[in-house]
Amino acid sequence: MNNKYYLLGIDIGSSSIKAALVDTETGEAIRSAQAPDSELSIDAPQPGWAEQDPETWWVYVKEAIDKLFIGQTGKQNIKAIGISYQMHGLVVMDKDHRVLRPSIIWCDSRAANLGEEAFRSIGEDKCFHNLLNSPGNFTASKLAWVKNNEEGIFSKTASFSLPGDYIAFRLTGELGTTISGLSEGIFWDFRNNGISDDLMSHYGLDQKLIPNLLPSFGIQGQVSSSVASETGLPAGIPVSYRAGDQPNNALSLNVFNPGELAATAGTSGVIYGILDQLNADIQSRVNLFAHVNHTAENPRLGVLLCVNGTGIQYSWLRNQIFGGQLDYPEMNKLASSVSPGSDGLSVFPFGNGVERIFQNQPFGGQIIDLDFNRHGRAHLVRAAQEGIIYALNYGFEAMRELGVKTQTVRAGAANMFQSDLFCELFASITGTTVELYNTDGAIGAARGAGIGAGFFKGPEEAFSALKAVNKIDPNPETAAVYFELYNNWKTKLEKTIHNE
Repeated sequence: MNNKYYLLGIDIGSSSIKAALVDTETGEAIRSAQAPDSELSIDAPQPGWAEQDPETWWVYVKEAIDKLFIGQTGKQNIKAIGISYQMHGLVVMDKDHRVLRPSIIWCDSRAANLGEEAFRSIGEDKCFHNLLNSPGNFTASKLAWVKNNEEGIFSKTASFSLPGDYIAFRLTGELGTTISGLSEGIFWDFRNNGISDDLMSHYGLDQKLIPNLLPSFGIQGQVSSSVASETGLPAGIPVSYRAGDQPNNALSLNVFNPGELAATAGTSGVIYGILDQLNADIQSRVNLFAHVNHTAENPRLGVLLCVNGTGIQYSWLRNQIFGGQLDYPEMNKLASSVSPGSDGLSVFPFGNGVERIFQNQPFGGQIIDLDFNRHGRAHLVRAAQEGIIYALNYGFEAMRELGVKTQTVRAGAANMFQSDLFCELFASITGTTVELYNTDGAIGAARGAGIGAGFFKGPEEAFSALKAVNKIDPNPETAAVYFELYNNWKTKLEKTIHNE
């Protein structure tokens, strides 16, 4: 008889679906699984577009859960579910909750011009004061794009959801969302603590489209009997936590308060810090959203710096340049064989949609100063890693201007943080100590579910099992070299920006 009870975490990524089990008593991660075995595809019907079928997410959610229990028992011992999901996506549904079109996901650029128009029309000062952001290329603008360009679909649209809201709906049959989720879509008015009338009015959107408001932590619905039959999950167990992938990544690293920072380097690269003031970056290089523990009385804002082209750039190199013949550890080893600066070769990792640090303007990935007589594969891989770190630091400078201060950045020991070179570069360029933890978004979501369902009294108890597995301090001997190289990279970047 299996006497252990579990919390199930599900992480809906654009590359894969991950699932994890956490012990309800100790908070320790038991096991993890991923589906599919290869990376999920992203459809691009037109340049700058990026779509995925929500049904595909659901298929692989079920597969990932099944993989957790291959050769094991215990599905019936799951007590609560937490969900993490790719941010800024849009799922539109009819009155019967049928999906009307593929999801327009986070890296889709089609609505950027609409967001800029809304920014000017509503007023830049008002947007920054109330929304803390430009409407930009976020979920609200994507919904407006559907309204303006797909009249037949929009006429049938009765509700919309973010990717995690959709998976919660599939599990429970109840459609809802959170303040954190609405803020990431730029629907939330922080000054009035409610849906933004200004934005909804500008886009001509009815507030009836917005799902019921739910807490980030708490009972958000129960697994339906039909889903229990389909998946083997216990009927009636609660979905008790949900958050976008970056707030959830911060939660998974026990980052809740000002002065604490989290980082990730998956498909995109993110640095995420916490502020307790309603500030805004008037250059729109970084964005501010409600963190999972935000309240109007006790503000906790996630300051999010995102570089879209991080792991996806590395994946592109592996598949398109190396023909899939090298795995990522071999690529990391190859990068370490080249001296800092990659012998003058520079890479701008901006080939995955419009970038926030450039005010949502298209830029494109670029390789600069390539010399066919000097540069080989190793130079290209190292320059790619350096370019990612430099791009992150370029945005980190904006975070510091907003008042984000820290000496330590926490990250999961996964994705590009598995590269020793990447960690060394990150620590030396940003001037921070990097602490790596054996956790991920699915494990964090499971622990979040434990808080929401009352198995843990709070974060201190939920994350008592979270232990650092490595710590990388800035190297004074190389920091000066890297910083000079960063300034050279930045000079090339700004010349490119200004067409010099």
